[in-house]
Amino acid sequence: MKKNDEFIIKIEDMSVDGLGIGRYEGMTFFVKDALIGDIARVGVTKLKKTYGYARVIELIRPSPDRGEPPCPIHRRCGGCQIQALSYSKQLEFKQKKVENDLRRIGGFEEIPIEPIVGMKDPFHYRNKAQFPVGTDKDGHIIAGFYAGRTHSIIPTGDCVVGVPVNREILDVVISFMEEHHISTYNEETGEGLVRHVLIRYGFSTKEILVCLVINGQGFPGEDELAERLWKIPGMTSFSVNINQRQDNVILGDETRFIRGKEYITDYIGEVKFQISPESFYQVNPVQTKVMYDLALDYAGLSGSETVWDLYCGIGTISLFMAKKAGWVYGVETVPQAVADAGRNAKINGIKNVEFIRGKAEEVLPEFCGQQPGGDGSGKRGSGSEAHVQKVLDRNSRMARPDVVVVDPPRKGCDERLLETIIEAAPDRIVYVSCNPSTLARDLRILCDGGYELKKVSPVDNFPQTVHVETVVLMSRVSNEP
Repeated sequence: MKKNDEFIIKIEDMSVDGLGIGRYEGMTFFVKDALIGDIARVGVTKLKKTYGYARVIELIRPSPDRGEPPCPIHRRCGGCQIQALSYSKQLEFKQKKVENDLRRIGGFEEIPIEPIVGMKDPFHYRNKAQFPVGTDKDGHIIAGFYAGRTHSIIPTGDCVVGVPVNREILDVVISFMEEHHISTYNEETGEGLVRHVLIRYGFSTKEILVCLVINGQGFPGEDELAERLWKIPGMTSFSVNINQRQDNVILGDETRFIRGKEYITDYIGEVKFQISPESFYQVNPVQTKVMYDLALDYAGLSGSETVWDLYCGIGTISLFMAKKAGWVYGVETVPQAVADAGRNAKINGIKNVEFIRGKAEEVLPEFCGQQPGGDGSGKRGSGSEAHVQKVLDRNSRMARPDVVVVDPPRKGCDERLLETIIEAAPDRIVYVSCNPSTLARDLRILCDGGYELKKVSPVDNFPQTVHVETVVLMSRVSNEP
């Protein structure tokens, strides 16, 4: 077999990045734009020793679960990898994905998995969008999304998972740039001014934040543009972010506010949050509340427990836990996130919470009377020693955790942190994950350290995509690893 060979294949599964999976003559093929149940004529695009990649040339018999996607550019964009799959089948796929990873990677046989929690309306759920800005071959300014695995912009503002007001904002910005002959950034040359348009929307408050990311110190006519944007109902904050680096990082280090507030506000349940251009904030507030309600329920709080929220970000889970906990400690390495978390606690009048800047595997042992983690020297590598000592001075009592909550990035928990959690021996661990494979790896380490799985609940925070969140409850069965 060689590149460009054609054959007919039945798609029996899908990969973690949304490619259809089938077998032909003993070889596994990953097929772009194919769905579970499709029978298709495909062409080989790449071959490895034991597997290959292919693309659909013709659908011989479409899957009964295949539908007509509402987005006309979903195949080119690649952001909504499984939009052509019926929503019920999307949920089934994600449920199996979590369960299969726990079996295959974690080695779990009996999995106490709950039915996945889907959305009533799986569209227009994203409260944040980052649109790259460029120029097409005819010299017209465009904004949209990058085509899959490229930096070629596909013009659109009518994203079916975004909020409708995005299109109106982009139209205002683009027409203003064209009128005033304002250039767009060119990645190849490093020249041009406007790089991205960042939009954030408060689902509860209807407040809108617009931030232009620019390759320069100033934006010509910024007050006039602000005046035009303010005709859009809900406009609350307008700023420019200065990013003159020649890399793929979207936001630079400096943001200058032009009109309105420096943030918008939104609620998850009854908890209020201030959201700036740089703030980390879950993009689907509807499902985030579902997820945090599950986490709070799994924590099993009665009002007296000490909770440690590791990787706490701007304090979203911490503030949820504080409603029913005796005391909550949130730990985060990013200084701005710690500051945002403290401010969010203050605006909500929540006083039984403390946010600490540092690495959790180094901070947690200090409070629990353990030896610090790290290289064994007892020294911290995060530059947070003075900050931690101040908090220790304010808290004379030891703070052994009754419950530990972790919500790590996609790479999962640091192995030293897992060891630290096992050493701290909380009664319960609530693990919130955005990556089933690293979740399975980490759960195996925790179970080998004296814990057992009690509940596993997938939550669909990202309909139309392959991504899935999971909330897990673990309980301690032994004091000994």
